[in-house]
Amino acid sequence: MTNGRFAVLALAAAVTPLQGGAAAAKPRQYVVVIDQMKFGPVAAGVRVGDAIIWVNRDLFRHSVTARDGSFDLDLAPGKSGETIIRKAGMIAFACKYHPRMTGIIKVAQ
Repeated sequence: MTNGRFAVLALAAAVTPLQGGAAAAKPRQYVVVIDQMKFGPVAAGVRVGDAIIWVNRDLFRHSVTARDGSFDLDLAPGKSGETIIRKAGMIAFACKYHPRMTGIIKVAQ
């Protein structure tokens, strides 16, 4: 192989990983606190693959139950749990013990 052909192959190998687009974003964690019979706000910018840590600081048992069935956590007072977001879109959730406690997660691709 001549030096010119080797240089072209080396350059092609170096550029190939960049042709697939930007690297996938590292998953992030968000915390939502449950207190005084309310879900705290869910931060903007949640993406597929991110985790939400739900922290129950209330005196009562609560659940975090997705209306579409994608997750269902049961949290005793003082406990926490984690949900990994698996799909984009609007995910409505509620507490199955206190149906007036509701929220929505807006998930980007």
